[in-house]
Amino acid sequence: MNVKIDTKEKFTVITPIEANLSAIMTDELTKMLLPYQQKDIPHIVLNMDAVHQVDEIAGENIANLQQNFYEHDASFVICCLQPGVEAMLDKIEFLEVMNVTPTESEAWDIVQMEQIERELFDDEE
Repeated sequence: MNVKIDTKEKFTVITPIEANLSAIMTDELTKMLLPYQQKDIPHIVLNMDAVHQVDEIAGENIANLQQNFYEHDASFVICCLQPGVEAMLDKIEFLEVMNVTPTESEAWDIVQMEQIERELFDDEE
């Protein structure tokens, strides 16, 4: 699976360079991204700007991947969904459980806010 990786100070932006994402491709994406949870900066922004079609299993895989990151105290925000992808995810009721923003800039803001929240909760314990 072809992706563009852009490492920032507080997160990494992963941008698939595929118009169609299949279940097999999202399996590859999962294998590629799970090791980020062990890095000093484990947070991911998944920029879906180039993706115009996602099958149902691929959508489920992305939702599961995002949940896995949150279970490991790492942010995973999806941005720039194309209308067809967004409609399909909404139809299979995954959109409501995903952390999705319209733009990459807003995704960055979410990652930074979630990091602040984690730091505050760690200080309280």
